[in-house]
Amino acid sequence: MRAVRKHTDCRWLLLYIERWLKAPAERADGTRVARTVGTPQGGVVSPLLANIFLHHAFDTWMAETCPHVPFERYADDVVVHCRSEAQARFIRDKIVKRLAACRLEAHPDKTKIVYCRDDDRQGEYPNQSFDFLGYTFRPRPSKNRHGKFFVNFSPAVSVKALKAMTASVRRWRIQRRSDKSLVDIARMFRSVLSGWIAYYGRFYPSALYPFFKRLNRRLVRWARQKYKRLGHQRRATHWLRRIARREPGLFPHWRMVAP
Repeated sequence: MRAVRKHTDCRWLLLYIERWLKAPAERADGTRVARTVGTPQGGVVSPLLANIFLHHAFDTWMAETCPHVPFERYADDVVVHCRSEAQARFIRDKIVKRLAACRLEAHPDKTKIVYCRDDDRQGEYPNQSFDFLGYTFRPRPSKNRHGKFFVNFSPAVSVKALKAMTASVRRWRIQRRSDKSLVDIARMFRSVLSGWIAYYGRFYPSALYPFFKRLNRRLVRWARQKYKRLGHQRRATHWLRRIARREPGLFPHWRMVAP
């Protein structure tokens, strides 16, 4: 009975997927265009269908053909861990053939072999870094529990993610919100800042320090605009610093980088 129900559920799922693939695309003016292949760019169902397809076309295939090769996949980004360059080239070529058989193509620029250089692996290789899930993985100086420095291949917030965060802060126009109090500004953006810290501050949080220093400078500019008696930058900085000492939790990033 369970097998019959499972088979029936799968058939209904395939019917729904077929309807999604054949559904016409609607333009901004309301007109509909018939489609014969693929899913519309930006469609809400497109990531879901891509994930279902890649689960069978890649995840299951990797588990069956390369059970001892660990990998991570998020959407269409994949990181495969290999023990040697020879194995990496073999697996890469194998994946490219598999994708081609599924009518997919590996990105020519993003598909690359990366050498995870650290104190134990000190060889030279053209590619020694890669981006994944908003992090950049590359050799970085680290310190162990005994205070000794060493080179570790570790993640930190990527340059692309920092640029996106900077663009978001720029859109906030903090320095122009002179009608708001400092508490109001903290309340408006606390959840976003907390989310950035929780995600990007999980590994190598010091990479976020320059970004939060620039955010503090924007708060100083806001103070100078709101309170004319704080016209000088140094005076406004001291004023903001006193508040940070008294209420370090007002802005989430103040516990990491004070004004």
